[in-house]
Amino acid sequence: MTKLFTPIEFDNVQLKNRIVMSPMCMYSCVEQNGKITPFHETHYISRAVGQAGLIMTEATAVVPEGRISHEDLGIWNDSHIDGLKRLNEQIHSYGAKTGIQLAHAGRKARLDSDIFAPSALAFNDSSKTPAEMAKADIDYTIEAFKDAARRTKEAGFDIIEIHGAHGYLVNQFLSPLTNKRNDEYGGSKENRYRFLSQVIEAVKTIWSGPLFVRISIDEYDSNGNTLNDILFFAGQMKQQGVDLIDCSSGGVVPASIKRYPGYQLKRCETIKQEIPIATGAVGLITTGIQAEEILQNDRADLVLIGRALLRNPYWPKAAADELNETLPALNQYERGWK
Repeated sequence: MTKLFTPIEFDNVQLKNRIVMSPMCMYSCVEQNGKITPFHETHYISRAVGQAGLIMTEATAVVPEGRISHEDLGIWNDSHIDGLKRLNEQIHSYGAKTGIQLAHAGRKARLDSDIFAPSALAFNDSSKTPAEMAKADIDYTIEAFKDAARRTKEAGFDIIEIHGAHGYLVNQFLSPLTNKRNDEYGGSKENRYRFLSQVIEAVKTIWSGPLFVRISIDEYDSNGNTLNDILFFAGQMKQQGVDLIDCSSGGVVPASIKRYPGYQLKRCETIKQEIPIATGAVGLITTGIQAEEILQNDRADLVLIGRALLRNPYWPKAAADELNETLPALNQYERGWK
């Protein structure tokens, strides 16, 4: 059997294959209340029907002011639990596991309300300038991640991913480009890691299942985090019991990024080999052959598929056909599966 379709287990949660639906914002909460809509149900459940092993929700805000936009999903209130629970029940019925990406946008929030960040630096000339977070704001936000973990558990998710990439709040604390603080949360890499460390600790007081963290492994700026900084963060995460690092890149500051198939893989592979810790590969992975090469050569443990799954909810079937692999079909679809 190909490795792409070999099961893998994280902390007693077994995925039936290594294909993950990557978190992708849908900006579809039309009532701006953060609640699941019929669109979200169709969107996520169809990818479970298509046989992805893990369905990961889009960035789901732990506080209202942590949304990227007013149309984002939320988990800041107990009223969000029922919709997420209903979604999980449906996804699970098709044999997939579920993950939620807990998120806070920080200075990249595009909201009418006040926004917050480690330092009062706007993302660009057209962005709002955030308020610098006081210690009370930091404590409140860490508690919000903890409360979100409780709701995640009550909603029936299998995996939590903390969003520490793409220039959002956790990434803003990690990066010297965005963190200009002079207290215990700024300056050295140890201090810049402190916020993420405390978020992980808080989540783990509630959550005993698999814990992933997505980080930007390259900031495309010579004054940003170095590879050594990233390896330090990865090592700290391993010590704290993080199960997998989801290796994306960019988004911290405006940058021109040369994208090509597998453009984020080198550092993903380096983290996996040097720490070592399980990693997820993401970024222009579009074919089964490409995904299999990554896994067979031990460059990552999971492949996260984004745009290709937007184009084709049945991407796992297309990948299986490429690799001459047999992928079971739902009874309803057997006539068209062969």
